[in-house]
Amino acid sequence: MDAGEAGLAEDELSRLRRRDPDALVELIRRYQHRLYRYLLRFAPDAAEDLFQQTWLRVVESIHRYDGRRAFDAWLFAIAHNLAIDHLRRRAPESLDDSGEDRFASRDPDPRERLLTSERRAAVAAALSELPSLYRETLSLRFEEDMKLEEIAETVGAPLATVKSRLRRGLEALRRIVR
Repeated sequence: MDAGEAGLAEDELSRLRRRDPDALVELIRRYQHRLYRYLLRFAPDAAEDLFQQTWLRVVESIHRYDGRRAFDAWLFAIAHNLAIDHLRRRAPESLDDSGEDRFASRDPDPRERLLTSERRAAVAAALSELPSLYRETLSLRFEEDMKLEEIAETVGAPLATVKSRLRRGLEALRRIVR
């Protein structure tokens, strides 16, 4: 089952609700890269702490999860809320990326790898200039491959707002890259 399109399998959910550590380990393994990457984009200074807090909150709140909903949207909503709380507690500032290329290319050709790396760095730099709302929406859509409805559920915003943020974020990104 693709966890991004449906809820957790019934046996997996019941194991989590019984606080089976193996079920939690499997779930963390399945989502760790996506979730951590999202948190790095959204709150780079606290990504590790927020990652751990998210999984603690999952364990605490699994009894409230509706198995018919997409689990990843629920998981990312928890991470989103924790990140927002973190950002509210600190002084307002930009969510700048360090500009480092965190995602290595799988292309074996060195020239293509270099071009891909340069493009990625340019996009990362451009993303860092965007307001956090646009950066978050673009990250969820294109890095996490979430559907617009899942993004709306994750960030707690109406679908029309998500569509507007996506359109405006892409427009702003195009202006910056040009």
